This record gives sequence, structure tokens and C-alpha cells, in this order.
Amino acid sequence: MVMAKCQTASFNFRSSCFFLVFLSVFSSIPLLYWSYSIGYGYCHHQVENKEILLVEPINLLKFPKAWNQLVFSSKQLPPQRLLKIALFVKKWPEKHQAGGMERHALTLYLDLAKRGHDIHIFTTSSSSANIPSIMSNIQFHISRSIGSGYLNQVVAWNQFLEENATKAFDVIHTESVGLKLTTSNNYLNNLAVSWHGIAYETIHSDIIQELVRNPQDPSQLMTDGKMMKVVEEVKFFQYYAHHVATSDHVGDVLKRIYMIPEERVHIILNGVDEEIFKPDASKGNDFLLKLGIDQDKSRSSIILGLSGRLVKDKGHPLMFEALQQIFNENSTFKDNVIVLIAGNGPWGDRYKELGSNLMVLGPLERDQLANFYNAIDIFVHPTLRAQGLDQTPLEAFLTGKPVMATKVASYTGSVIVNEEMGYTFSPTVKELKKVLYKVWEEGKKNMQTKGGFARERGLKLFSATKMAAAYERLFLCISSTHDDGKQEKKHEHYCIYKIHQEID
Repeated sequence: MVMAKCQTASFNFRSSCFFLVFLSVFSSIPLLYWSYSIGYGYCHHQVENKEILLVEPINLLKFPKAWNQLVFSSKQLPPQRLLKIALFVKKWPEKHQAGGMERHALTLYLDLAKRGHDIHIFTTSSSSANIPSIMSNIQFHISRSIGSGYLNQVVAWNQFLEENATKAFDVIHTESVGLKLTTSNNYLNNLAVSWHGIAYETIHSDIIQELVRNPQDPSQLMTDGKMMKVVEEVKFFQYYAHHVATSDHVGDVLKRIYMIPEERVHIILNGVDEEIFKPDASKGNDFLLKLGIDQDKSRSSIILGLSGRLVKDKGHPLMFEALQQIFNENSTFKDNVIVLIAGNGPWGDRYKELGSNLMVLGPLERDQLANFYNAIDIFVHPTLRAQGLDQTPLEAFLTGKPVMATKVASYTGSVIVNEEMGYTFSPTVKELKKVLYKVWEEGKKNMQTKGGFARERGLKLFSATKMAAAYERLFLCISSTHDDGKQEKKHEHYCIYKIHQEID
């Protein structure tokens, strides 16, 4: 209601609206620390031993928590039913040049293809290097991009209709607005959208970046435009039948702020390939040796790791300033800390100014990235963007490394839920320095202990197997729906989680 009024209100009133949104963004964060006891009469959760005792079957479409908690069919067992699935994604990954959304699509659909499903990908580019030769059940439908690399909606939709005429798709899935619906005439009961960042989150991101802005730099806070983008999203999001939130926080926002009925919002946390990202100390040591870091040096040093795009909104000015100040004020810290940075971007050259114990490695392939994680003691993720759930902290978790990350809702609510597995910090140089000093003082042994807890949580929630099993079950559930919204009786059990199953 506040956002709608802001559309026509005066400047002063808009300022009031902005203040209310500011409060709304930050007041929602404490809600993310809520207990993992599950209500709605479905089950009872004992937090101490992490067991959930079901007292009656669960209607999955109304399940309020992450589906990753649930145990679906085993990876070794074939699917209960093979599906023909259409995926709309604006770009397919090209080797290491891929954002989180593209990597999510790659990980998910390789797994679903291995399960035997018939996959059709509508996108602007494809890399055969990312598709194993045995994947004959993945077919690409390529069109030229328009605008800022977006999928040509008319061409892609016509390609879809042509393929759909040969045999109807069971499920349609779009990564964010790969397929953008702008009218209720396009409403499809078997369509699901996964959100990897929504406009409401950008307001929080803008607030963070404004707070850490150098006073000499111009303000880039454009609240009115962001407000109207939220209003626009609230309107057209209603045209998607099912919404997949990639974090607990986004699930809450979609239900409370975007007012989407709870039975149409499903939380499925991002997952990464556990066969690639896993502990292997020997590969970590080999990685360090190739960089000229011998075992004596690595054993006596705390090794910090960062990866991804080395740009401003990923928090690299913040990290640069914190390290620069610490190096200037504490030579012992500087001599006993090594910083490895995997990625590229404008801040890569700046980091090199800090000295020889900081190494910028450039972008790495997934196998190399796994070796990188095995080489470090803790992963640092200083992002200033509150959108989505980045995959790099999840990769570190699966590799058995603790994470220190900016205190934004997606991480505090879904990933680093306590200090057993890492640290969170407010996005200021002062607070980041405190945590860096704390990591250094606690030492490698404590990092290894925290890494064990991180690995345990990662396997329970953030593996590709967990993610793909949850999506497969969602797709089975929504594919059993007729145009009139009534489920076929022979398939209605896909939307019910039976009492004899268990939850992690």
C-alpha cells in the first residue's frame, strides 16, 4: 500500500514512504532468526537433535520452509515419472564466465537430465563444453539476444509453441524473467519461476551502498525508480503460477510484500555439485605449491579466500580498505595472512597494490575453484548486494570451509545461522576489521572445526542432489494439474509428503 501511494505523492510524502520502506527492510531481518520448528500442524521439530517427527502428511504446496530439508527419492532410484521440461534462461554458461543464475541452471538441469527427464532449453547461447556428450536428452533452442542480453520473448515463445505442438510440455520453468509474463492471458498452471534477485532486495542493497559510500563520491540512491520497479513486480509476478524463492528471506518477502498466496511460493535453496566441491586436502596443498606457497608457509599462515566478480557492489572496496588499514597497523598480521582471490574485475589490480602475500588468480574453472577452496582456511564474501543467494559461500560450505559474509538476510537466515560455521559482519570497514582480526586470533584449528559444521550443513541443505530432488518433486506436483486447476487423482500424491518419510 505504501509503494502504491508513493507513485503520486509529493516529494515530502515520498520521503516518508522511503523511511517506512527503510524500516521495513531492516525490521524484517530479525524475523529470519526464527526457530526451525515447523508449524501449521504438519510436524514437530526438536532443535537439539535436529529431528522432525511428522504427525500427519504434509501438503507440499503449503510447506512454509525450505524443501531442501525434506528427503525425497534416492539419487540411485529412477524418477516416479519422466517429464518433458521447458527451461527459459537468458544465457547458458560459457565456461567460467557465468553468473549465479546461469550456474544454477547448469547445475540443476545437468542433474535432472541425468535423472532421465527430457530437457529443452530456450536461451541466447549454449556451450557444448558444459554438456556431457551422453546428454542426448538436452536440446537447445537458440535465439538472438535483445537489449541487455535478454531473451527475445517473441522468438523464444514461438520456438516453445512449435516444440510444444509435437508433445506438450509437462512443466515450464523460467530462471527469473527469462520468460516474462506481462498479462494474465499468459497464465499457465504448470509454470514455475525461480527468483535470483527481486527489486525489493535492491532497496536494501542501495541503503547498504549509500552507508558505505565515500563522502567524496556522488550519491547513487534512486529510491523513487526502485519503488516503482517494486510496484511493477508486484503486479506482473501474479501472472506466474508458482514462485521458487532461493532463500528463506525471499520466500518471506514474496508472501508478505508481494502478496503472493502461500501455496504458490516454495522455498528451494540453491545447491552446488557435491561431487566437485568436497574436501580434499592434498588437492589444496598442490594448489598452493603451484602458487609458490610451501607447506611450512601455509601451515603457519591463515589463508583467506575470495572469489567472483571483483566489482564495487560485491564489496571489494570495503575489503580492500579493511586489509589496507590492518596491514598498515599490524605487521604481524600482514606477515601471517595470505589472501587468495579468484575472479576478475577492476578491483583485481587494486588488490595487487597491497603486497606479495595477496594473489589475484583470475577466473577459475569449477574443478580449479574446488582446489582453491581446499587451499584456504576461510572464505570471505563481503558483498553489498542483498539479492538472491550467491553460490560461492555454498561451494565453500560443501568443501568444508567456514564463511564470513556481510550481514544480509539471505545469509543470516539460510546459510550462516550461527558462529559454529562462520561469521557475519555489518558492511563497514570497522566491523569487517573486527572479524578479520577475530579469524586471525582464533587460528587454523578453529577454522577447521567450523569448516566441519559448515560441511555438515552444506550436505543437508546445499547439495545439487538436494536441490534437484526438490525441484523434481515440485515439477511432478505442478505437472499433475489440469487447466482448470484440479489435480489428476493418479498423480495427486506428488503434492503430498507422506508420514513415513523423514526430514533431515
